[in-house]
Amino acid sequence: MTPKPAMFRKVLIANRGEIACRIAATLREMGIRSVAVYSAADRGALHVRTADQAHEIGAAEPQASYLNIEALIAAARASGAEAIHPGYGFLAENAEFASATEAAGLAFIGPAPDQIRALGDKREAREIAKRAGVPVVPGATGSSAAELSKAAAKLGFPLLVKAALGGGGKGMRVVGNAAALAEAIESATRVAASAFGDGAIYLERHIERPRHIEVQIVGDGVGGAIHLLERECSLQRRHQKVIEECPSPAVDNALRERLTSAAVALAKSVRYRGAGTVEFLLAPDGAFYFLEMNTRLQVEHPVTELVTGIDLVRLQIEIAAGGKLPGQSAIERRGHAIEARIYAEDAARGFLPQAGTLVRVRWPRAPFVRVDRGVESGDPVPVHYDPILAKVIAAGVNRDAALLRLSGALDDTLAHGVVTNLPFVRALVRSGEVARGAYDTEWIEREFLPDFTALVTAPAPEAALAAAALAELLRASLATDGAPGAAAAPDPFTALGRWRQGGPG
Repeated sequence: MTPKPAMFRKVLIANRGEIACRIAATLREMGIRSVAVYSAADRGALHVRTADQAHEIGAAEPQASYLNIEALIAAARASGAEAIHPGYGFLAENAEFASATEAAGLAFIGPAPDQIRALGDKREAREIAKRAGVPVVPGATGSSAAELSKAAAKLGFPLLVKAALGGGGKGMRVVGNAAALAEAIESATRVAASAFGDGAIYLERHIERPRHIEVQIVGDGVGGAIHLLERECSLQRRHQKVIEECPSPAVDNALRERLTSAAVALAKSVRYRGAGTVEFLLAPDGAFYFLEMNTRLQVEHPVTELVTGIDLVRLQIEIAAGGKLPGQSAIERRGHAIEARIYAEDAARGFLPQAGTLVRVRWPRAPFVRVDRGVESGDPVPVHYDPILAKVIAAGVNRDAALLRLSGALDDTLAHGVVTNLPFVRALVRSGEVARGAYDTEWIEREFLPDFTALVTAPAPEAALAAAALAELLRASLATDGAPGAAAAPDPFTALGRWRQGGPG
């Protein structure tokens, strides 16, 4: 019998906020001690309070702390950690960080450095996908603006100008004609160089009104790989996901088989290690195309966990420790799950990021509702980092049930002291198009956002504003959030004196 691989005793989490808290929860469940790192701006943050121990690694600016490879490796060594989990964002897809981690004799809980490097370059990833037999969006590369202009003439318009490295839509431009191409190439090159340290760009045919479907895969690093179904990520604003769900309402069993088979084939072709996501564009005619591969845990991973019952963070850790993958037959679909991202941003002002102190926070507590959060009442929201505060995820026996639960959970969520996107996501999940699953990646900006913005910026009578403020104040005073000393909601049967229910008895 093959002996079970030795598990880590202590893991450093090279991240902050809700994902650091999420990883620490699984480490605690596995009996592994967690080590948090924090910047000067994050002293006393929830992820620091959650971990078993914590190390300060630098000033508030990310370059001096969460992006400081030397400081992170030094903290891991000082703490006695045996492995590093990068979470997502910051250095999660940085091949140099993965290499430095392994060079220091530590395990990197993620893909091998060469896999991050190859799949992180979208141009190379497209070639890998082609060799694996995965359909890709027609595109072209070039070493100069002149070469790209010639390629654009062959591809046809509209097309996308995209950064070769990085993600999040940074540097991406839609170009409708040849006259606009030169400026788009210059702009995308500049943004890519600033955001990713490399100005390389490429062209891709623009598929109009597509859906964004991604497949969660996990590989063992020696040629084996499985999928954990697909996720629907088409509800986006400026290429940033807002609402995600599993499974996709646009994918039937036949399409699911084709999508997941393509994703697994890609993972196997590079002997992928750990968790990753293969992203596709689904065209209105039913054709799908490889978009990119994210070599890390995704923000939206909880919907997959709730539907499959598989803890993806645990699976990442077990694989990094030399464990085996479960068989594909062990992955079963149970119901539906939908996630909303809660950000400190003002939807009425162009989604401007916000900072300050969260004077009072109340997260929903309901059956089949999960909250991955990075803040509680009294916590600051610094200006230096991504403004995500939490994710509210609801599960149900089917999509209608999950969506109804999510709507109720968002209504039960309060965040006072910092403006958040709660009004936006509450309105979004109540939309008829969302209920019907009738949307694409451009729908929010094309159809939903103009009406929402007009509504929230319309003048309101002073009396209505006063009534709303009083109602919210009363609601907050009666609410309980689990804090010590919080008052219980009053019982109407004791508060109304001699009043009694009419009827027999």
